[in-house]
This record gives sequence, structure tokens and C-alpha cells, in this order.
Amino acid sequence: MSDNTHLAVKKFPFPSFIRSFMEMEISTGIVMIAAAILALIAANTAFYEPYKAFISTPISFGFGTSHVTEPLKQWVKDILMAIFFFHIGLELKREAVEGVLAKRDQILLPLFAAAGGMLFPALIYLFINQNHPENFSGWGIPTATDIAFAVCVLVLVARNIPNSVKIFLLAVAIFDDLGAILVIALFYSSSLNLGALLLVGLGIAALFCLNRLRVSLLMPYILVGVFLWFAFYHSGVNATVAGVVTGLMVPMRCVDQPNRSPVNMAVHFLHPWVGFLILPLFAFVSAGISLKGISLQDLLLPVPLGIALGLFFGKQIGIFGVCYLAHALKLANKPAGATWLQIYGVSVIAGVGFTMSLFVGSLAFSDEMQNLVKIGVIGGSLLATIWGAVVLSVASKLIKK
Repeated sequence: MSDNTHLAVKKFPFPSFIRSFMEMEISTGIVMIAAAILALIAANTAFYEPYKAFISTPISFGFGTSHVTEPLKQWVKDILMAIFFFHIGLELKREAVEGVLAKRDQILLPLFAAAGGMLFPALIYLFINQNHPENFSGWGIPTATDIAFAVCVLVLVARNIPNSVKIFLLAVAIFDDLGAILVIALFYSSSLNLGALLLVGLGIAALFCLNRLRVSLLMPYILVGVFLWFAFYHSGVNATVAGVVTGLMVPMRCVDQPNRSPVNMAVHFLHPWVGFLILPLFAFVSAGISLKGISLQDLLLPVPLGIALGLFFGKQIGIFGVCYLAHALKLANKPAGATWLQIYGVSVIAGVGFTMSLFVGSLAFSDEMQNLVKIGVIGGSLLATIWGAVVLSVASKLIKK
């Protein structure tokens, strides 16, 4: 956990043992896993009706005479996930300017790996669904990696693993997030509204001007970001993209105070809220799948099978295969001190696609298909978690010897 995050957690009025847990590197992943398990329990016990009522709670927002009413689950997807994507945009900016993506020699291998890790899952999904063109829209679901879950698995099971391997996983996940954002913007948008797109352009131009004028206060960016969210919302392009665009426009450093970083300040403030509220809440409202009546035949249907095999096989084939090929062709070097077995283990756990896969699934298919999407995402992520944990544990034991 970064120093900024450590300071943010310190400000929370919690008992010391809770703050200590929140400061752990794996805490976000653990909380998300717990939220997903609670949702599964609620959906398959006597708590199903209260759970369904909770996620369907109608919430209204309005300005003047204009009001929009949506269930809680939809607002979590449209608004809270926009904040999550704003956080991603900030982290992308930080890593590109001063982090793991700032040096060319640290960029090439994870860039190639992320590309392979998105291409092969999509190909596997499309191959399995080749006779069902109505399912083609789900190709983007298995291309995503859940960074919180993946890092949680890595830290829990891997001992004596070089820091370069963790940096490699983080860099792959960052490029994967960027790829997922482009996929959402380009392929999971509805019919476009040209008038709203003009407002989108106006909002982006305003953010660009703020950045070029070196405005270091966060509030102007947030206000324009809210405007941009509404513009995207009515344009047909998924509104969460507004969060990423806004985050990327926030300046890394203040001109008159080089030690002061608006990006780090925003990340520092948002991290606990994203990690311990937004993502767990999204997991809770999204992972509740009733197992009643689900049979082996359901698991073998093209959509869940394509998602599960895409996450499990596609990620490891794409990431490890591309890494090995890039190294053999001397296009990029493997992480310093890393073994090929460790790189393979990281490639496997990159198949944990929980949060982003569920989000893309909610855009790709109607509500009637969401249970099949969840079966595939949870099944593929579980396989990747178990096999990745085995591989990384063996890799750690071999290093000890």
C-alpha cells in the first residue's frame, strides 16, 4: 500500500486493528471476496427477497422538473463505477508520468502481455460461440483482469517472489484496464446522439484547458467531470468513460509547488472509498446469483463456457505466450529475477476478471442473460484463482530450495 493510502486510512475514525487491516495490501481483495460471498449466500437462502429488494431500491435524482429514477443496482453501475473509473484514470496518469509505466523498458513486456491477454480470451469466446451470433456481443467479458483480486492472490500465496513480478502484474493490469476502457467506449455504446457528443467535446476541451493552464485545484476538474458524465450519459457512449477522461486530465504536479501532487492527493482521498465501499458494493449487487435450478448443462452453455474458458485458458495463453515470444525475439526482457514459472503463475491469476468482467457483462447482455454471465465470470475466476495459487506456491517452494 502506498504512503498516500496509508495516510488516508489513518484519518478514518476506526479502531486501530481495523485501520491496520485496511492498510494491508490484500485488504481490498479480501473485502470484495467477502462481499461476493455474502451476495451468493443471500441469493440462495431465505435472505433472497430482502437482497433483491435492496438492490432494486428505487433512487431518484433530479434538477428542477427533470427527474431520473433507477434501482440502486443501476446507480452503482452508472455513478459509483464512474468514480471508480475516475480513480483508474488518476492511477493511469500517475503510473505513466512517475510510476511503473514511465520507463520504456518497463512498458514493452506488460504492453505486449496485456494485448495478448485481451486477444486470446476474446478469440476463445468467439470460437465457442461461433454458431450463436446473438452471443457475439459478450466477447469483451473475458478480456478483463481484476487487479484487486489478482494482487490479493499473488500476495497471499507467493513467497520470496521478486518485486519485479508484482510490478509486472500491476503493469499488465493497468494496460488491461486501459484496454477495457477503450473496449467499453468503442464497442459497448448505444446509438449515438450527435448533440450530446458535441457537449462531450466541449467538456473534454474544458478539461484540456484547465490542464494546460496548470490549474491545480481539484474542484474545477470534478465540476467539469460531472458535466462530462451527463454529456456521455446522453450521448450513447458509456458514461463511466467520463471518469477516466477526467482523471487523466488532472495535473501530476503543481507548477509553483513541485512537491504537491493533485493526482496523488485525489488518489489518497479516493482509495479507501473505492476499495472499501464502491468495489465491495458493486460486488455485492452484482454477484448475487441464484443456484436454484442450475445444472451442468447451464454451465456448458456457450456464453458461460466461453467466458470461463476465455478467462482461464485465454489469459494464460495470451499473457505467457506473448511474454515468451517477445523474450525469444529479444523485443523485451522478462522481469529481473523472475522465473518462467512465476510469470506463468501471474498469467494464470490475471484470469481473475471479477469486477470489470461483470461490468462489461452488464453492458453486453440484457438482464435475462446476467445469470449466465455471472456463472461464467465466477467459474473462470475461481479456476484461475485455484490454479494460479497452486502454480505460485510451487514456484515459491522451488525458489526456497
